[in-house]
Amino acid sequence: MDKQFYTNIESELSQDILPFWEKYARNTAQENFYTAIQPDTTSACSDTSTVDMVCGYLFAYSAAARLYRKTKYLDFADYAYKYLFHVFFDTLNGGMYHAINKDDDPLDDTKTLFAQSCALYAIAEYAAALKEVRKLDYPATVVFDKSLALYTMIERFARDKQNGGYTEILSANWTTSAQENGGSQKKNFTSHLMLLESYTNLLRTISIVYPEQKDTRSLISKSLEQLTALFTDKMLSKENHFCASYTADWLPLDAKTICFGRNIESSRALWEAANELSNSELCAKMRTVSIAIARTALVEGFDHTTGGFEHGQTETAHDTTRLWKDQAEALIGFYNAWELTGGEDFKNAFLKEWEWISARQKDAVNGEWFYAVAKDGTVDMTKEKGSNEKTAFYTARACITLLQKSGMTPGAV
Repeated sequence: MDKQFYTNIESELSQDILPFWEKYARNTAQENFYTAIQPDTTSACSDTSTVDMVCGYLFAYSAAARLYRKTKYLDFADYAYKYLFHVFFDTLNGGMYHAINKDDDPLDDTKTLFAQSCALYAIAEYAAALKEVRKLDYPATVVFDKSLALYTMIERFARDKQNGGYTEILSANWTTSAQENGGSQKKNFTSHLMLLESYTNLLRTISIVYPEQKDTRSLISKSLEQLTALFTDKMLSKENHFCASYTADWLPLDAKTICFGRNIESSRALWEAANELSNSELCAKMRTVSIAIARTALVEGFDHTTGGFEHGQTETAHDTTRLWKDQAEALIGFYNAWELTGGEDFKNAFLKEWEWISARQKDAVNGEWFYAVAKDGTVDMTKEKGSNEKTAFYTARACITLLQKSGMTPGAV
């Protein structure tokens, strides 16, 4: 791969993405985060803040600190970690609230699988950064214990022993299933994908923080193996698609609605999980599955003319909108498929995707990437540049992943 590609990726991360959020995301007057950053960078706080917003920042700056070995990025991570445990942590029952209001009170006291997964993912990364960058064993283990506590709670209370997978919403004390809007409990794909990535990162980082804990690593490995199998045995359709949701016993709901970004992210996530488990048989299986999902996403969602990656389709319509997170996932998803196959089609796709991002998705004036851009390059200026949904997570993770895969240190790129 041309070195200039990685140089451009590194520049985007260090000169555009990370500085943007450092400058505009933190509301230091109230010691929280702005939840409504407009395309022109004017900022405000909405009535609600979510745990995934905070964890997006915690992960991104912890990962950046590990990549660059620079403590300055840990300052931002420290800020996010402090806020996370100040307002989102349930001190009575354990676990994280999903959302809080403007007075820092929880909107409800239920425990969602998505909230716990986001927190586990980010906290483990932060602990690894404390160990590698600040060289502090004791704070790193204390922090990592919090991610292990979340893992234990999820496995003890949320695991669905009858049907497989995990319960989406539990009561405040974790003991009973909380019905969704008075209806039957469903299995959400996004929550399970987040959990898959979280368990992969937990397994990856325990070797850094707690290399001597072989038994704990074995437990996490078993959970991750079972979760990985669930994706292929219960969720993946014969057309290489995943649904947004399933019944409690894994019947697909609204199978005609396809999200291309969700599929390409899964392609990479499944391979990373298998690779982290170091199971040759599983790696062989997931290599085939990952390539098949990526190839389907390439055929169905990638625009070879413009380079943009489209959002999805329903039974009656094709949504050609380019969302920021779909572009980020396509960039690293097609790169991952290229690594697995050496195929020129995947290589051309991620290079063309980067061209689209650089020319259209990126805001060359105010920084970061636009939330949504039309096929013709028109930016949707009604969508916020930063919000509970849109943080540094996807853009920073994409760049960091590529730089890690490059085998180069940032200073050498």
